[in-house]
Amino acid sequence: MKLAGKVALVTGAGTLRTAFTKPDQVGNGTACAITLARAGAMVVCTDRSLAAAQAAVDLIEAEGGRAVAIEMDTTDSCRVDAVVTETAARFGGIHVLHNNVGIEIQGDLLQVTDDDWDRVMAVNLKSAMAMARAVVPVMRLQRLGSIINVSSTASLKWSPMQFLSYSTSKAGLNHMTRVIARQYAGDQVRCNCIIPGMIRTPHADGLYGSAEDAEEGHRFRDTRCPMGRQGSPWDIANAALFLASDDASYITGLQLVVDGGASL
Repeated sequence: MKLAGKVALVTGAGTLRTAFTKPDQVGNGTACAITLARAGAMVVCTDRSLAAAQAAVDLIEAEGGRAVAIEMDTTDSCRVDAVVTETAARFGGIHVLHNNVGIEIQGDLLQVTDDDWDRVMAVNLKSAMAMARAVVPVMRLQRLGSIINVSSTASLKWSPMQFLSYSTSKAGLNHMTRVIARQYAGDQVRCNCIIPGMIRTPHADGLYGSAEDAEEGHRFRDTRCPMGRQGSPWDIANAALFLASDDASYITGLQLVVDGGASL
């Protein structure tokens, strides 16, 4: 297995469901945690909701994989440092960090408030920095590590959905990925970025008020994709597995777009 003997720390590993989300659907974080476990990794599933993290662990263990759940708010730098220290000590290192935390608050330039701007930056950008800052010393000692940040095609272009703070935070994440990649390449610490397009997730269901509205909304989202369909969380998970594995051992600073051609 590609990740046998490796330890992967996944943030945002839980799945946030609406009342009408289908029970078998999982979010990007859960799909990535499951996929890394299937490849042999010991997966530390973190989420600000312990119950959500544990639900991901239950799915992994049901398949015979190994995982533990830890409650962690990635905007709390002290908690981040403690979890990284605990994980490295308990499992003998951290080989993969998958940053999968993100929020959006609607508002264009004339609508966005200072509080909303600061909140989005704290969750989407500062938290990824704090996680990398805590994990890189561990990876440098190992002379081995893969950091994977999850961005968005909103970071690359204008969107009819007006989320100025979100798109700006993700653009910052793209650049931070490249800076970290270059800075620590000599330590064999890789840092790459997945840039998803429209993905049909339980989180996307939250854009709608009912199951009927969600179905109509998802049909419209499908039409906006050149392939005629949205991607799935497993498309993101497969990209994460590639970047986490030795198959990508000479790849760093990459912005891997997974969008079915929507940004072309």
